[in-house]
Amino acid sequence: MICASLVASGILCDASAHPILIPTTPMASKNPPKSNTRLEKLAKEFYDYLLIEKNRSQRTKVNYEHYLRRFLEHARVSDPKDITLDRVRAFRIHLHESPGANGKPLKKQTQLYHLIALRNFLKYLAKRDIETLSPEKIELGKAPARSIQFMDGGELERLLGSPKENTLRDLRDRALLQTLFSSGVRVSELASLNRDSIDFSRGEFTVRGKGDKYRIVFLSDSAKGALKEYMKKREDVDEALFAAIPKNASFSKKDDLRLTTRSIERILKKHAARAGIAKKVTPHSLRHQFATDLLRNGADIRSVQALLGHSHITTTQIYTHVTDEALREVHKKFHDKTNQA
Repeated sequence: MICASLVASGILCDASAHPILIPTTPMASKNPPKSNTRLEKLAKEFYDYLLIEKNRSQRTKVNYEHYLRRFLEHARVSDPKDITLDRVRAFRIHLHESPGANGKPLKKQTQLYHLIALRNFLKYLAKRDIETLSPEKIELGKAPARSIQFMDGGELERLLGSPKENTLRDLRDRALLQTLFSSGVRVSELASLNRDSIDFSRGEFTVRGKGDKYRIVFLSDSAKGALKEYMKKREDVDEALFAAIPKNASFSKKDDLRLTTRSIERILKKHAARAGIAKKVTPHSLRHQFATDLLRNGADIRSVQALLGHSHITTTQIYTHVTDEALREVHKKFHDKTNQA
C-alpha cells in the first residue's frame, strides 16, 4: 500500500518507510558464477549509475547489489542475453520456497524487492542498447498492504510522560520522545542531529532525508522546553544532540557518544513497556502519530507530505484513513437533507 506507487518507479522501500533491512541468511547457489563476467561488470556500472546519475543514496546502492547478486548467483548467467523469462520464473519459485533470516518464508514484499531490482537493471541495459530480456516481461504484482497500529490519545500521553525523573537519562529520553512526535522525523534523521542543528529562536531545524533532500521541520513548545532542560544538564562535549550516557557517567573527549538508530529503538521500547502499552512502539510509530495528528486537526495532505519529506503523495495517503470519521460526520450533517425533512 505505502510502497505500491513506488514499485513502478523502482524505488525500494518497505511498507512503513523504514530503511530496507537486508536479511543475513544467504540464498546463494552452491556454484556461483565466475567473477568478473560481462554481466557482473555491467552490474557494477549500474550501481555507479544509481549513485551518480540517478542520485540514489548509498543505502539504495547496497540494496540493489544485494538483491541482484542473489539473482545472478541463482541463475548462474554471465552474459545479459542469457537472462531469460524461464530463469526469472525459476528465481521467483526459488524466492517463494526459500527461508529468510528467521527461518520463515520470505515475505511477499521482500520477494518483490528482488524483482524490482532486477527489472530496473534490465531497464538500464535496455537504455544502453544491450541485448537482454525486456523488463516489461517481468510482472511485479501488487505490493501487499500493511496495517499500521496507532496509539490512542491516552497511550501517547503516557509514553511522552514516561521519563519523569530529573536525571540526565530521563531528560534525554523526554527530549528525544518530544522531538520525534513534534517533528515527525525518521529515526535516522534524528540520530544524525547535532547540538547546533536546533534553532531555538525559530523553533526549527533542518534535516537531510532520503535522496539527500533537505527539509525544515518544527518543534512544539514542549519539545523546545524538553531539549533546553536536557542540554543544560549535559556535561560532555560531544557534538551529537542525543548522546549515550556511560554507566558510570564518566565522559571522555575521545568517546563517540552519538546514539545509534538501534539505541533509539531500545529507548522507545523501554518507555512503551514502562507506560503499559501493549502495542509495538517504534520511532516510526511516533512519525505515524505525528502525521495522523496533523490530519485529524485539519492539515491538508500536501502540507503533511512536505513535513514528512515524502517524494510521492501516494506514500502520504496511507494516513488519510484517519480522516474517514470526520468525513462520515460531514456526510451525516450535510447529505440528503431534503428526504430527512
